Amino acid sequence: MRPMASVSPVAALEPIETASRDEIAALQLSRLKQTLTWVYERVPHYRGKFDAASVHPDDLKDLADLAKFPFSGKQDLRETYPFGMFAVPMDDVVRIHASSGTTGKPTVVGYTAKDIDTWAGIMARSLRAAGGSRRDIFHITHGYGLFTGGLGVHYGAERLGMTVVPISGGQTERQVQLIRDFKATMIIGTPSYMLNIVDEMERLGIDPASTTLERGIFGAEPWGESMRNELQTRLGIAAMDLYGLSEVMGPGVAVECIESRDGPVIWEDHFYPEIIDPQTGEVLPEGSSGELVFTSLTKEALPIVRYRTRDLTRLLPPSARSFRRMDKITGRSDDMLIIRGVNVFPSQIEEQILKVAKLSPHYLLEVSRYGHMDELAVLVEVKPEVASEADKEAASRELQHHIKALIGISTKIHIQTPGSIERSQGKARRVVDKRQKD
Repeated sequence: MRPMASVSPVAALEPIETASRDEIAALQLSRLKQTLTWVYERVPHYRGKFDAASVHPDDLKDLADLAKFPFSGKQDLRETYPFGMFAVPMDDVVRIHASSGTTGKPTVVGYTAKDIDTWAGIMARSLRAAGGSRRDIFHITHGYGLFTGGLGVHYGAERLGMTVVPISGGQTERQVQLIRDFKATMIIGTPSYMLNIVDEMERLGIDPASTTLERGIFGAEPWGESMRNELQTRLGIAAMDLYGLSEVMGPGVAVECIESRDGPVIWEDHFYPEIIDPQTGEVLPEGSSGELVFTSLTKEALPIVRYRTRDLTRLLPPSARSFRRMDKITGRSDDMLIIRGVNVFPSQIEEQILKVAKLSPHYLLEVSRYGHMDELAVLVEVKPEVASEADKEAASRELQHHIKALIGISTKIHIQTPGSIERSQGKARRVVDKRQKD
């Protein structure tokens, strides 16, 4: 691996990235007032919700007053499908994206030309914060199309002046070839798919750390420090976390800075964050863990007010920038598994898997019900070099012990052969809930 190119992201900071907290709060309050007025006047659905809650945009006197306003969520977008949440006429909408959605109608989002320009600027800022520059050859494995990932990242990369390789997802062997042939220095994807690429390199007899890759930004699914260590160790890169969701904007809502790598910095001049109790909806004190909620501050076509992301995290004080950071996502309030009274998230299981040296990060959780009891089975692959049954049994016992000791539930561990668990071409499928079929 060649030495990392000299990157000085601080030299190119925008003034708002070093502003005082008072200056940031004043800007947020001004933009919040504009956003609330915009949606009340232009989106009948929001007007109805505000009126039902007996609240008006004029009631926002300070930032804390935002708690008076109702939440929004995927259900609002589905109830108004496809364009009922748009705040501008369709003549002004230049692009539409939509979630794939596993149930019900997809969530549809739209952008004006100004929104696209704003998004490109935010994403360029994110890539710069992660160490990117016009010297980089940037390999994009995020999918293009209705998913916001590929195009959202692409426009920001071009704005920054990077050389973009828009390969999208899939064709993993070709991904490996182009990374080597084009000498990519930076890559983006989901962490699970990046591991798929790493596995493919090793299958082809290539040392992943021998490529020209220097930096990677990964998101679209929760991942923790153990996964970061796995990626950095095997690839020999600096790995940063990128956060975003289509309903709020797309990728680029928050990103880790290369100089600190201590949690994604939220671009608070565009997105106002809150942490709430997922059960009561109460806004929690600074530093508390709970559900992340966002209000957009600069969107035209689809402004969003108090959007419940369902992601569980906490807000952290500023470090590399003047904006607050978010901690690693520990799970989602709507994909939480309750196994015999214990709350379990796939990311917690993943952390335990990555502690066992003989196991790979490729796994699947199966939940079944026998009588009135729920059972959790963990299907996990061993690494290719683990061949003996004794080693497999030892790895199984070790993982079972970690899960019992640190999460508090008993599980069945099913050791799988390398390559037997379906590989992700994007977001990994981590849970199969068989209780619904029982």
